[in-house]
Amino acid sequence: MNAALSASKPRWPLRLARRAVSPALFDFWATRVNRLWTLEQPLARLVSRTAASRDAVTLVFRPNGHWAGMSAGQHVNIGVTIGGRRLVRSYSPTPLADGTLAITVKAIDGGRVSTYLARDARVGEIISLDPAFGAMTLAAAGDDLLLLAAGSGITPMRALLRDLAARGMPRNVDLFYWARQQDELCFVDELQALAAAHPRLRVHFLLTREGTTPAVRVDQTSFDAVSALDQRRVLACGPGGFVEAARARLDGQVASFEAEAFSLPAATGMEEAGEVDVHLARSGRTLKLSRNQSLLEGLEAQGVRPAHGCRMGICNSCACERQTGTTRHLLTGDRSSEPSTQLRLCVSAPTTDLILDL
Repeated sequence: MNAALSASKPRWPLRLARRAVSPALFDFWATRVNRLWTLEQPLARLVSRTAASRDAVTLVFRPNGHWAGMSAGQHVNIGVTIGGRRLVRSYSPTPLADGTLAITVKAIDGGRVSTYLARDARVGEIISLDPAFGAMTLAAAGDDLLLLAAGSGITPMRALLRDLAARGMPRNVDLFYWARQQDELCFVDELQALAAAHPRLRVHFLLTREGTTPAVRVDQTSFDAVSALDQRRVLACGPGGFVEAARARLDGQVASFEAEAFSLPAATGMEEAGEVDVHLARSGRTLKLSRNQSLLEGLEAQGVRPAHGCRMGICNSCACERQTGTTRHLLTGDRSSEPSTQLRLCVSAPTTDLILDL
């Protein structure tokens, strides 16, 4: 039974089970025998946890046979049960050679999932895995790279560098990695070892709150040492403010710029005051929501729990139809009022009264 359930291709017991029972019913009973046995749902067991820095921990998970895999640099929505409630958050795992996934987590103030994973999750715990998503990946061939990471943004970069190293580092790569203090840097020994083994890789560590010299932030950083900067493909990951500062710093100087932010940019003074009425067409409720807050945050504050995942506008889990009204994209500032259009609740703020398909 275990072999059938963990095989990458279903065998006759699974085909028979799918005809006889629903996945939910099968999983209810099968997971009482082995917590990784499901009919279709990818699950993973926590097999180890180690310190990655002063404030981060690396968790290694072994998926069951339903996990379809991922490309380096992608994200995965993982589900954990805390206090009887399933919560989903997005992380960028590093696929390891033995088929396991490594996820590095820092406890964020107010972050229930990050705090639980970083401090409380124990070996043997089971999480759910959704299909991988995200386009910040490597092509078989392509431009030289400039990788920019701040804080937890190093995790997808680590996966990309390990992938490139496995291919023999076929292109020039410069990694600039910012942290507040030395003991908050993750994977220092691994990154230095990769650079020592591959002359085409150069790693630059930068600290923003430590040392006798002025703090070096991304908008103050010189990239003169990066060869052929105008031909580099830039991949950036970090807090929203970091990503936007990096974009402005390199505007017009590089071949392309792609980024993923794990938080929205800080307030800029361009926010809109007041509240609007947001009508939820399915439930019939009408709520007053702030123009200065994402729809997802506003709805959650009113006790509404829409489906969501990454909370940064990538995974599309919170996509919802805006039937009427105008919204503002919180990352770009663009406004949209076309009726019957899909929007992402996590990065959209209401500008006028709205009707949503919720």
